[in-house]
Amino acid sequence: MNLRRHYLAGIGLVALSAVLSLLAYPEMPAEMATHWNAAGEIDGQTPKLAALALFPGLSAFMLVLFAALPRIDPLGENVAQFREQYDTFVVLLLAFLVYLHLLVVAANAGYEFEMVQALAPAVGALYYYVGVLSAHAERNWFVGIRTPWTISSDEVWDRTHERVAPLFKLAGVVAALAALVPAYAEALLAAPVAAVALYATVYSYVEYRRVAA
Repeated sequence: MNLRRHYLAGIGLVALSAVLSLLAYPEMPAEMATHWNAAGEIDGQTPKLAALALFPGLSAFMLVLFAALPRIDPLGENVAQFREQYDTFVVLLLAFLVYLHLLVVAANAGYEFEMVQALAPAVGALYYYVGVLSAHAERNWFVGIRTPWTISSDEVWDRTHERVAPLFKLAGVVAALAALVPAYAEALLAAPVAAVALYATVYSYVEYRRVAA
């Protein structure tokens, strides 16, 4: 029942993205701003048909991809053990894409706001939930900290994810603060999660050597 609920939510978000594109199409400029640099300045444009097709297309692709991954994973039975958190992450990812879509449309409609600051809370929420997902994830080939050492050992997988789960949550809180500190927004969004990923890689290697000793 929960699985069907998550899929219905995902399909609804894809449909919402498609409706947003259809409604926005007449009002959008021929060339839409689709990329902003760290200073919040537009540095990339895309023809409006391609830009408006991108978001619902990407959302639909992500929904199908994440639905398929547990079926093709050789360790798919492990994914079933944290499927609730897995499916919730998929819904949150699609919701993030809809939010990004809305921001792009609003910016091209003439509304003035700082793109990076507007994105920061959503990015922070996504990072935070990666921490929640990490705390529940069992060993698999597609989700979580997948290094040669975590994939090779259940014990190393469990210890690594137990260690990094709160760090991802902290990275989410820091990323959300970028909305309040625009001068350091790019660093607050990127640096914490990059540091957590690097730490997780090194930690998994050290743990594997310790367990194998």
